[in-house]
Amino acid sequence: METRFEAAFLQALQKHASIKKLVRKKVDMIIENPIAVGEPLKGNWQGFYSCPVKRNFIIIYLYCEVCRKKGDDVIVACSDCRTTTDKTIKFILLKPHDDAYGNRDKARPGT
Repeated sequence: METRFEAAFLQALQKHASIKKLVRKKVDMIIENPIAVGEPLKGNWQGFYSCPVKRNFIIIYLYCEVCRKKGDDVIVACSDCRTTTDKTIKFILLKPHDDAYGNRDKARPGT
């Protein structure tokens, strides 16, 4: 499994260093089984998955294989979609739940 971390995710990890170990544990769980751990999102976040970290913190990520199978790649429109393998997970955001869902356009993967 290939993993990619967007700049917004890495910046948030530095900002919220107190939950770094919990995030690492969730990231490892997602890599092991991305569909079972996460919850598919709808609306502006169609094609993405979310996974709770702690209280109200969530990780938002993409699993390229499922994104393509569902046809969500047209909606998500990653700039690197054609060069990314199906077995790629892209970690997009790490934020408090309420803050995360307002940032869809600012967090486009591969931009």
